[in-house]
Amino acid sequence: MSRKRTTSSSGLPASVSRSTTRPAEVTGRRDARPGRRVLAGVLAGAVCACLPALPASAATTEPVVSRGVTIPAFYTPPTELPGANGALVRTEALPLGLSIPGLDGRPMPGTATRLMYRSTDSTGQPVAVTGAYIEPSAAWKGPGPRPLVALASGTMGQGDQCAPSFALQNPLTLNGDTVSVGYEALAIYRLLATGAAVVVTDYVGLGTTDRLHTYVNRVDQAHALLDAARAARSVPGASVTAASRTGLYGYSQGGGASAAAAELQPSYAPDVPLAGTYAGAPPADLTSVMKGIDGSALAGALAWSISGFAQADPDLRAVVDANINATGKAALADASTMCVGDALFGYGFTKSSKWTTSGKTMGEIIAADSRAQAALDKQRIGALKPAGPVRLATGVQDDIVPHAQARQLAVDWCRKGAQVTYDAINLPNLGDKILTNHLVPLITDQGDAVSWLTDRLSGKAATSNCWSMPIQP
Repeated sequence: MSRKRTTSSSGLPASVSRSTTRPAEVTGRRDARPGRRVLAGVLAGAVCACLPALPASAATTEPVVSRGVTIPAFYTPPTELPGANGALVRTEALPLGLSIPGLDGRPMPGTATRLMYRSTDSTGQPVAVTGAYIEPSAAWKGPGPRPLVALASGTMGQGDQCAPSFALQNPLTLNGDTVSVGYEALAIYRLLATGAAVVVTDYVGLGTTDRLHTYVNRVDQAHALLDAARAARSVPGASVTAASRTGLYGYSQGGGASAAAAELQPSYAPDVPLAGTYAGAPPADLTSVMKGIDGSALAGALAWSISGFAQADPDLRAVVDANINATGKAALADASTMCVGDALFGYGFTKSSKWTTSGKTMGEIIAADSRAQAALDKQRIGALKPAGPVRLATGVQDDIVPHAQARQLAVDWCRKGAQVTYDAINLPNLGDKILTNHLVPLITDQGDAVSWLTDRLSGKAATSNCWSMPIQP
């Protein structure tokens, strides 16, 4: 029988089971299409949150359907995982949705492989993660073997159909229930044009059908990204080797992932030869970021954060259980199957005060509870010195992933003696809480980010402007 996502008393999608169908209680209509299931107990809290999660080895015999999108069987983890982090579980050819034939017969910008590999989550348990490796058509013209860029995508959503590797094959998904746009393709293709190979992680629980995506979990994201770099070396036909210089690249959620990976690389993956890291608009301080996204166009991301952390941390789960109301229960369950496009339409500009029994925001509730605040503080990026040079860029008007907390990360790293290039992207205010202040720097800084990382992959030394910290811009 197929797994079915149920909920705790808080209405959180419990990890004892997994389904990604839209609840009729939320939509107000019956969905009779084959493969769809109604979320049981969304408002009744049928399953106790204290039940253990299914192991990553759990498997289904029926396809998982997420908001009308059938998740390929490839994304269902096997009953057993390899013993080493970064070891491949399986691979298959991945047709790129945006690709053209090259003059030499090879597709441009490259040949893609879908992959599943082993990683370790924040609780120390083995977990299957999916992603994609792209062997570029362009030749590498720099010194040494072809380098590798491990790319962490920006926010895609929490439904399995939102996985970045899925978006590479389906750049635009519009089916009435799901709105998914593969916006990271531009950065990926620009990196491939330099001759560097690219490996993309889907993160823990995004795509893989056995668990909920642990959105912005510092350790989960870092491990998934570093293990993707390890896995790329074993992809059949890949030209990268253990000696290939490796760069990390990410913006927004991806910026947090690449920043955390740079911090954890020395202890978790010293075998990854890290040459440089680009961290754009990283959510380093989630307490600050929660305030930024609450009531914004991206308010649905707050639901993803709450669901993901409450699943993994008993203290946060207890606080959510005690404070969430019926509307909040339904919203968290519904949002947990959404992509970012769905969330913009479904929960844009929603305030979390509507989800709580007290009428306080989730940020206020967490700030007032020492257990919850301590749990969130464990997610803070900046407590460790990153390996290798880092370029950290953030828009000065960014009010979704606030500029001040991203800049503070640069200050924290500089104080630890890190080699940091900090770039404050000085644009005018393009609209409060509507995502423009956050998204425009993604595009305007991309060329500089790719050039900076290409220089690191070529072995060129990086400069640092830590001397300017902590002077305010």
